[in-house]
Amino acid sequence: MNAQTPMRPATDTVTLAHGGGGKAMRDLIERVFAARFHPPGMEDQARLMTDAVQVPGARLAFTTDSFVVAPMEFPGGDIGKIAVCGTVNDLAVGGARPLWLSAAFIIEEGTSIALLERIADSMAREAAAAGVAIVTGDTKVVERGKGDGVFVTTSGVGVIAPGVDLRAEAVQPGDVAIVNGQLGNHGAAILAARGDMALSSDIRSDCAALGGMMAAVLDAAPGIRCARDATRGGLASALNEIADAAGVGIVIEEEAVPLHGEVRGICEILGLDPLYLANEGTLVAFVPEDQAEAALAAMRATPEGQGAVVVGRAVDRHAGQVRMTTLFGGTRIVDMLVGEQLPRIC
Repeated sequence: MNAQTPMRPATDTVTLAHGGGGKAMRDLIERVFAARFHPPGMEDQARLMTDAVQVPGARLAFTTDSFVVAPMEFPGGDIGKIAVCGTVNDLAVGGARPLWLSAAFIIEEGTSIALLERIADSMAREAAAAGVAIVTGDTKVVERGKGDGVFVTTSGVGVIAPGVDLRAEAVQPGDVAIVNGQLGNHGAAILAARGDMALSSDIRSDCAALGGMMAAVLDAAPGIRCARDATRGGLASALNEIADAAGVGIVIEEEAVPLHGEVRGICEILGLDPLYLANEGTLVAFVPEDQAEAALAAMRATPEGQGAVVVGRAVDRHAGQVRMTTLFGGTRIVDMLVGEQLPRIC
């Protein structure tokens, strides 16, 4: 088998036989997935070695996530890209260097093989760019009508270097809150791509792997307290989780929150709050005030952080609560998301 030009399975669509454990399944795995991911073997487990975990004080980080985004392909990404980036980011915001991923696919009978190939190509491309390897996986096929195309579950393993300990509980009054770019682009892109409403938009998802950017921030601002990727529930939910864990209040400035003009317009038309829209390449980090400029410079030196700005800070009042100073000088409480603004966003 030529790994550079993988052969396509004999049929154009996935059949139940592709999940049956026989030749058809082996063919699908080898020609669609293994030919692109190049796992170290075809055993039921990956057998891994790294010198990084031999360093005294180093720790392993482990995370898992499932992805059901609809549509599966959207401006700025697809379910494969979001699966890799989302899991890489879950490791990175904990201070880990991502190393390995697993990828499991639940595929609906009748799904296009060409779509699977595009998803696998995207995953391979993003994994290579992020410096991680997809080392093991699984496939299952469900009957037509019992799924919705493709669902992906990825797990990730990384290494946290000695001395790195990012925790929401560590945030203190006076610490500065930084985001690395515009908010809500992913949520707005998905909403427009679904075509349920007459929305014309050029907005693209911010989907990106943030491992390199986080490594730069850790070097530049070693006192960084914590970081959270602002995915489901958006910036508002991430900030509330941090405020609650740390027992501090958080104040953000509406004027400082970076928004694309089209995101702002979509939210105004539909009555959505951009603070709650999902992001897939945007995080919020809390750093001591005297390291804020260094953290900003480190972010801005990377492609994923060129729009980094300070949006607020932790305070020693209204513990556990997030408040926003509005454009008109007033104050509003920014609570956790109640209900669901937009389902199947990731």
